[in-house]
Amino acid sequence: MKYLERMKYVVLVLPLLLTSVVFGQSPSDTAQGFSGINIGAGLAVGLAAIGAGMAVGMAAAAGIGVLTERRDMFGTVLIFVAIGEGIAVYGILFAVLMLFGKF
Repeated sequence: MKYLERMKYVVLVLPLLLTSVVFGQSPSDTAQGFSGINIGAGLAVGLAAIGAGMAVGMAAAAGIGVLTERRDMFGTVLIFVAIGEGIAVYGILFAVLMLFGKF
């Protein structure tokens, strides 16, 4: 049983290690002084996705409560849920601007 648990962790961790080795950037790929921009872009996407998930979860939960009482509010609830999802789009946009922008 312990062997299966170890293999589970190996299967989960091995792809992470291999992708960091394969897709890692050498110092010549980034401009002088901008080596942290890749981390910033990753944080922009990751934190925006977490925020969007929290916003959509709260808006959808409240929207379901509203829709049980008033069916005519469906369009309004849909708009509020879509506004929460827009946060993730902004995170992706900022990451693209950071990675491909000319500084």
